[in-house]
Amino acid sequence: MRRISSQMHNMDTQSNLRLQEFRLNKANNQIGSQQRIQQLRDDPIAAGHLVRYQSYLSRVNQFEKNALTLSDQFSLREGYMDDSLQIMQRVRELAVTGANGIYGKDDLKNMATEVDELLKALVQNANAVSADGNSIFAGTNTKATAFEIEMGNVEGSGVPLIQNVKYNGNITVNQVEVDENKYLINDNAGNRTFWAENQQIFGARDASAWQASSDGVISVDGVEIKISQGDNIYSLVSKINDSSAAVKASVDPIRKSLNLATTDARQLWIQDVNGNVLNELGMVKDASQKPPYNLGTGVRVSGGSLFDTVIAFRNALLSGDQESIGGRVLGSLDMGINNLVTRLAKSGSEYERAQLNATRSSKLALDVTQMVSREGDLDFTQAVTDMKMLDYANQATLSQAGKMYNSTLLNYMR
Repeated sequence: MRRISSQMHNMDTQSNLRLQEFRLNKANNQIGSQQRIQQLRDDPIAAGHLVRYQSYLSRVNQFEKNALTLSDQFSLREGYMDDSLQIMQRVRELAVTGANGIYGKDDLKNMATEVDELLKALVQNANAVSADGNSIFAGTNTKATAFEIEMGNVEGSGVPLIQNVKYNGNITVNQVEVDENKYLINDNAGNRTFWAENQQIFGARDASAWQASSDGVISVDGVEIKISQGDNIYSLVSKINDSSAAVKASVDPIRKSLNLATTDARQLWIQDVNGNVLNELGMVKDASQKPPYNLGTGVRVSGGSLFDTVIAFRNALLSGDQESIGGRVLGSLDMGINNLVTRLAKSGSEYERAQLNATRSSKLALDVTQMVSREGDLDFTQAVTDMKMLDYANQATLSQAGKMYNSTLLNYMR
């Protein structure tokens, strides 16, 4: 025989009240946060999808931000490059005028004054900084002034003038992710943008009998090349030419030395990364010296920057050397302008690519946001209806419990 007591009714009622209170609190939390899933156990499958979608949305938003940042940088860089192109075109106009032979020395000196001012403006553009104070044309060495000027006395001038312009940045490029495993390269090396001629480095040491004494690594224009023990000069030349460096290596037919030449207008950087291969060949000094000012004694270099070309033009005007103006100077100016036009076109195409990536990421973010909403957002109307039903049920249970607690075993013993 089963005995039924009021205690059993109490326990059942309390259990139902606790369950209803839990469901009511859960509904309140969902409405307050407007999120259907409060904990993973609410819907494990949907929660798994939601976590993945939210993670992907975060990455897509970062891709869009990266692309927009690059767009701003490319646009700013392009403005200074375009202004520099206008300066160089004006310098060329003066070179053509100065080379025609109809002006006297005083006229040429007056032209030199304007050319010197244009040179200062060109250096100012090359040392431009962004709104956050970072150098635009210093590679990744953004806290350094890209170009350093050296003043000195120049024949024909009574005051010190810019005698040399040295690059203080580096040639390291930034790879910025703008999509899953897709990157845009941000190359801000000023010794490429503001260069006039292909540079050549001519070694001074006979390398015909040279062999690598041990394994090593050299860097040519920022590309690391592995050298094996026993490699000779011809193996070295082959490895450099087969690398991705924009450099052509050869053995001098007379000196038997190593010669290097860039395939476009840029300053060539070489150094020993591991070992002393280039030092043994006399191409660089010891490892304590850093490029581009680490070239060995006797090594000859040809091919200069835009600044070198403008300085040579100004000095020729001051000295009245019209022959050099119409020859080498004008040719160097043309090569420098061509390089600047090429770099400007490349910068414009990079800007367009960054804009396209930003637009694509923006559209993709909307799609992913809809997927997140579908999995995690609350149906507000249904949630309010459910909460009202739970509230009615809870009130009914409380009312029934109140009536039940008024009736005990003592009522039947009277």
